[in-house]
Amino acid sequence: MTETTTDWWKGGIIYQIYPRSFQDTTGDGIGDLAGIAQRLPYVASLGVDAVWISPFFTSPMKDFGYDVSDYRGIDPIFGTMQDFDWLIERAHELGLKVMIDLVMSHTSDQHEWFRESRRTRDNPKADWYVWADPKPDGTAPTNWLSIFGGSAWQWDSRREQYYLHNFLASQPDLNFHNPEVQQALLDMAQFWLDKGVDGFRLDTINFYFHDAQLRDNPPLAPELRRADTAPAVNPYNHQSHRYDKSQPENLAFLERFAALLRPYGAAVVGEIGDSERALELLEEYTGVSGRVQMSYVFDFLSGDSLPAERIVQVFDQLQSVAPNSWPCWAMSNHDVMRHVSRWNLSDQGAKAYATVLMCLRGSVCLYQGEELGLPEADLAFEDLRDPYGIEFWPEFKGRDGCRTPMVWDMGVNGGFSTSPPWLPVPHAHLQRTVVAEEADAQSMLHHYRWAIGLRRKHSALRHGSMTDMSVDGTILSFRRADDKQTLQIRANLSEEEAGGLAPWQVQIIEG
Repeated sequence: MTETTTDWWKGGIIYQIYPRSFQDTTGDGIGDLAGIAQRLPYVASLGVDAVWISPFFTSPMKDFGYDVSDYRGIDPIFGTMQDFDWLIERAHELGLKVMIDLVMSHTSDQHEWFRESRRTRDNPKADWYVWADPKPDGTAPTNWLSIFGGSAWQWDSRREQYYLHNFLASQPDLNFHNPEVQQALLDMAQFWLDKGVDGFRLDTINFYFHDAQLRDNPPLAPELRRADTAPAVNPYNHQSHRYDKSQPENLAFLERFAALLRPYGAAVVGEIGDSERALELLEEYTGVSGRVQMSYVFDFLSGDSLPAERIVQVFDQLQSVAPNSWPCWAMSNHDVMRHVSRWNLSDQGAKAYATVLMCLRGSVCLYQGEELGLPEADLAFEDLRDPYGIEFWPEFKGRDGCRTPMVWDMGVNGGFSTSPPWLPVPHAHLQRTVVAEEADAQSMLHHYRWAIGLRRKHSALRHGSMTDMSVDGTILSFRRADDKQTLQIRANLSEEEAGGLAPWQVQIIEG
């Protein structure tokens, strides 16, 4: 059972569900809300505190739900509002909190707000999106770039103006400088709170505001470019994103949002996408009371390895730049290559990192299938559905490889669907089904249950301080402590024996 206090999130474990790929109950090859509800006993058996459900709102699915056309509607492919109500009821019966994914920085161009906004320059919602006149030569108002490639501005012949889109051209950015937009989004969030949700994952939380003066971004020196927010082949990394996101006005809105949640005891985990100032923003957003409870950054979601010295470096930076923050750590999610493939891990290595993750200060997000040790799926170009991967293929293969269906058993399509699924089920995944791993006491699934149980058993791992972090070769060491206990953790993050520890051994000593 989860904690009943309003700070259940602090040190908590959140299991991310990508609804298209979790469980199909209708036979159309796409997962749905009823399928999630049906599988919640399995999720509860892991020992996690909450589920985060990626978007299921009405959408034309150009970006698979991250382009919302009705914030208060359930897309028919996922079911009905009655299905959602059952899901909430079932989760709460099982002691699970439910967090839903709010995409507030932008909508679909099919949203009724945008349909009206683009109609004329003087209609009631004319200023609900970011519109700007062209430069005298007809080019875009600024040099801002889209994460999905090319200019972040799209010409609209109706208004003879450009509109801003940080993602697809079909995902216009809302104008948060307009108080009416802020209020409409707060009202929408309250709608879902009244439906019984326990919190939100806020997509691209630092993208809400843009620079009202529309100043150009400066270039970023090649040696400073990091492929955290966008792949290396994307020119987005060539700019310092000083003006198109991460604006100071965001703080006041986050305080308004937090005030709305407070009477409900609801929590927020934000997604900070910023390669230059991520930890500073983490401090600004979560280190000050009355804003966001927790946010995750991309330090463990990128890179081709995660050596012990990198973990120490991240926490040294955290202590220096964001000492009051509360991070939420994740190694995999729906946007990045699965970490067992990204870091080329053996089962022993994956188990070691899972244990270390559960011992770190902060909260934790796990991504569906991570507990099975699923590798990244290697898909053919003709199987791709992700516009991001299609745009940058073959240097960047997109996000479909981590979004393939969950594998439950050795039945048709891994027990996910009776019909051909929207993405193929890799043969390699069928060797790692839930049923198969339940039957193997040494499986990744049982190790994750053990590691989650370890965190729940020791209060120092959930809420305690973390000190004395150091690295000696491949050995990571640190101490977790609260007023009840002190734990010393030593982890050998390598395939070779070192420091008296076997390969990939994690040693936890109490006292």
